[in-house]
Amino acid sequence: MLGQRIVTAVVLLVILAATLASSNPWWFIALLALGAACAAWEWLRLTLPPGSAVIAIGVPALLFLAMLWLADLWLRGQGESVYITAWVVRGLIPAVALVWVVGAPAVVYQGRADADPVSLGWSVFAVFAVLAAWSALALFYLLRGPVYVVSLLALVWVADIAAYFAGRAFGKRKLAPKVSPGKTVAGAVAGVAGAVIWTVASGCYPGTFGHDLLRHGLALAIPAAALLGVLSIEGDLFESLLKRRAGRKDSSNLLPGHGGVYDRIDAVLPVAPVALLMSGVLF
Repeated sequence: MLGQRIVTAVVLLVILAATLASSNPWWFIALLALGAACAAWEWLRLTLPPGSAVIAIGVPALLFLAMLWLADLWLRGQGESVYITAWVVRGLIPAVALVWVVGAPAVVYQGRADADPVSLGWSVFAVFAVLAAWSALALFYLLRGPVYVVSLLALVWVADIAAYFAGRAFGKRKLAPKVSPGKTVAGAVAGVAGAVIWTVASGCYPGTFGHDLLRHGLALAIPAAALLGVLSIEGDLFESLLKRRAGRKDSSNLLPGHGGVYDRIDAVLPVAPVALLMSGVLF
């Protein structure tokens, strides 16, 4: 199992590195779109009735085509792209960010793992949440480049790694036992601290997400990074809640040894749109 997990991780990292290194932005944006569509499919399998296979497959497929269409507009710089970008940044992303900051935490806090897994509301939100996260990362990549995107993703990775090791070493008090028994308060604190430390450290280098935040001063950058660290943990807990309600360990088996794509990017989904609003890239 461990060997399979390592092989899958290496293959994914090689593919990601190759697309980021390519001079053609289409490769990375298309990879993002494919991953986003897969995550949407997995999410809908958790929140739709078992007999809704057509919807669970058809909606992500249409979402994938929509993302490719948006990418084409942005890459070609056509007139429509200005209006589409304005709608995404001023409408879609703030609305999705609001749900992640206000709505989702309330659901996770309640911890109703025994609730009915079928939810029209969260099924609809899945489409918008995935589209918003993809849009944020795609715009970051097009406007700031691959280093910027990696520096933001690294914030999520650092928070996750710090939470894991601190939780194993010092974790005693459970963070959300009804949702994810493995998560601890010590791990969560370490995860948030890791996000802050990474942001400040990476902020010393131009072209990174941390550098953008630090332009506003430490007094704003530190709480902003802390909020992103909290959101990364929330994204993980939210998916755990959906899986518990659906009675599943993983969102799918698309990634051998890792579960599903949603399992790998659950923390990125809430972080990316909020990070876009914080960065000031488009304002």
